Amino acid sequence: MLHRQQIWVCVVGVLFLADFVFYGYLPSHRRLQSLTQARIQEERLIQTAQSQEQALPELEQSLEATEKTVVNYQDNVPTERALGTFLGQIAGIMTKHALTHQEVAPGKEIEADGLNCIPVRMECKGSLVGVFGFFNDLQSLDRLVRIENVMLKDDGNFAGRITMQTDAVIFYRSNKPPHTGSLAGTISQGTVKNDT
Repeated sequence: MLHRQQIWVCVVGVLFLADFVFYGYLPSHRRLQSLTQARIQEERLIQTAQSQEQALPELEQSLEATEKTVVNYQDNVPTERALGTFLGQIAGIMTKHALTHQEVAPGKEIEADGLNCIPVRMECKGSLVGVFGFFNDLQSLDRLVRIENVMLKDDGNFAGRITMQTDAVIFYRSNKPPHTGSLAGTISQGTVKNDT
């Protein structure tokens, strides 16, 4: 009888121990691990936020510069070719800076979606000061001009005269709206056909 009581006590003790392990310790341990992982993730998020906070002033400056560029886009990219006006401005700037042997030749126009460009090849001779003055005035034009290639060549006489060859591109906006995709065009055409 005493032996049976000891066995029952041991069985009940093992059941209590199993109950404690399976229903108390293990779930608490799992919760502790998940809390630890959540804390680690939260610390990583805080570190990421701090590093992004340090980069924020640079991003704000970049945004301001981009906004200034976008504001100037409407003003610096005309809606007309105005090629003759541009060529006249180039000739005037070259003459102003005493650049001689002037050759300005527009290339074949490239049409893109909403924005067209005209390559322009420019050649002249003059002093280095005159060439840099030309580029400075070119930059202050009321039209966006992208310089693609510049070649400066000394005349060989050591007289301070150089030959400049420049490939540039001027832009203008077309009157037709930019292409938004074939699906949008199909939908809008379908709407027009349904309305008529």
